[in-house]
Amino acid sequence: MSVQVVAAKMADVELKDVAGKELSPVTSQAEEKSPSGGEFNAAAESVLKGEPSPLSPAPSTAKMPQASAMKRPDPQHNGGDAFVNRDGTVAEAPRMKKIQFADQKQEFNKRPTKIGRRSLSRSISQSSTDSYSSAASYTDSSDDETSPRDKQQKNSKGNGDFCIKNIKQADFGRREIEIAEQEMPALMALRKRAQGEKPLAGAKVVGCTHITAQTAVLMETLAALGAQCRWAACNIYSTQNEVAAALAEGGFSVFAWKGESEDDFWWCIDRCVNLEGWQPNMILDDGGDLTHWIYKKYPNMFKKIKGIVEESVTGVHRLYQLSKAGKLCVPAMNVNDSVTKQKFDNLYCCRESILDGLKRTTDVMFGGKQVVVCGYGEVGKGCCAALKAMGSIVYVTEIDPICALQACMDGFRLVKLNEVIRQVDIVITCTGNKNVVVRENLDRMKNGCIVCNMGHSNTEIDVASLRTPELTWERVRSQVDHVIWPDGKRIVLLAEGRLLNLSCSTVPTFVLSITATTQALALIELYNAPEGRYKQDVYLLPKKMDEYVASLHLPTFDAHLTELSDEQAKYLGLNKNGPFKPNYYR
Repeated sequence: MSVQVVAAKMADVELKDVAGKELSPVTSQAEEKSPSGGEFNAAAESVLKGEPSPLSPAPSTAKMPQASAMKRPDPQHNGGDAFVNRDGTVAEAPRMKKIQFADQKQEFNKRPTKIGRRSLSRSISQSSTDSYSSAASYTDSSDDETSPRDKQQKNSKGNGDFCIKNIKQADFGRREIEIAEQEMPALMALRKRAQGEKPLAGAKVVGCTHITAQTAVLMETLAALGAQCRWAACNIYSTQNEVAAALAEGGFSVFAWKGESEDDFWWCIDRCVNLEGWQPNMILDDGGDLTHWIYKKYPNMFKKIKGIVEESVTGVHRLYQLSKAGKLCVPAMNVNDSVTKQKFDNLYCCRESILDGLKRTTDVMFGGKQVVVCGYGEVGKGCCAALKAMGSIVYVTEIDPICALQACMDGFRLVKLNEVIRQVDIVITCTGNKNVVVRENLDRMKNGCIVCNMGHSNTEIDVASLRTPELTWERVRSQVDHVIWPDGKRIVLLAEGRLLNLSCSTVPTFVLSITATTQALALIELYNAPEGRYKQDVYLLPKKMDEYVASLHLPTFDAHLTELSDEQAKYLGLNKNGPFKPNYYR
């Protein structure tokens, strides 16, 4: 039996063993006993204590030759070694048993096939960037090149109304979702409180968001509250394949996989919307692509749609354009500008995930690096704070004098991009605008400059201008491209200008719980609102709901709110139970 076969069987046993265990809510994966985990730690501890290692063979009780003994070959032992002691006697040296495989020489002389090399390199590169379990990235690599659109897959119940990468990854995805549930207390509390009332009974929600473990918790919460859901991805790189598999196994109609083409992207949205006998009555969008597609292809659907919930600044901008032009025919809830989204998801999420995304893709050292951050909104503030804390020299570009003044008072130098473009090591866009970094800027960047985007849309960096004959594109690893100029200069482009953190790393689950709970409450509000409460316009979430979302997360920190006395509430002109801020507060 060859070494490769044995290794493969061992890996198979390990995967089956992991798949057979349920993950405890309080036990991390690192604590599970494995040959490279608990036993190794025990071995290391025994070495520190001077005790025999549990992984090492027991020492021989035979008397070992002295260190001063001479060693010489002994012809009577087929070339084996022998020791000559001081008294002239000859002692045979202890022999080490050798393990040989019948086809050992033959197997090690074989060169790996082309397919084998490709699969191995793909697994290694993806394991450093994909957000799911490393075990999942090694499964079913044989059909990685097959488009999910060409596969016929069914879940264990025989349902095939989905299109994902691999339904066999469902078990791994279920573990990811269970882990996410532990960090999403408000959404789980909402599910528990409203499950009996079913406030979304009869709701048919069509969604287009990032398909991650956190989104899966939101989808399952909506289903628990009575909604039917069909979902597509809002980003071609952010889908966690194993989570999509778990959702499909659970009966959700999901159309998404990591690495979709542009054609796949729109095909998935169309499959999500266009189903005979199924008419959506609510839209949950992230970026406005789903809303745009329905307006373009199926405008009659809006006759039965009660409302739109939009999460991103890009999508909200599109909604305001429709409203201004008089083309918005249903009420829309602007979740992006709610306090709980702006001050938590945009700020705290990006403050942590910007470093994660850059590290996973480039292994860059931040200390001393010169970085320019384009935009000092909540996303820009989070990015700047994180990079400054790591010792980077941070410049900021901004069009808004208020945000510009904030950047200056936070200790950042306000510049125009062309003033620093030749000297910076990293360029980060987070404006929500288009053509923030254009070809002229890219031509002037220094060799090795890293370029990435933290805004929702892929329009901030003019990537299309780089697809010209004189420039060479070189894929280095998943989501990392070198764009090489004729003189040899190269820049490092991450995720082809798309959202860095969700394309190349993961984001903190707890802060996404805040946004997801806000989205769920917005859906409940629009779906149950009496006719006439909301007109064909864009609305902000009421502050009372913002405060309710925040209060659901406080028990996680064992936090205790101070209550106003009657006299204090009267003095401030407030209700003791809130809301404590006016609707215009951001």
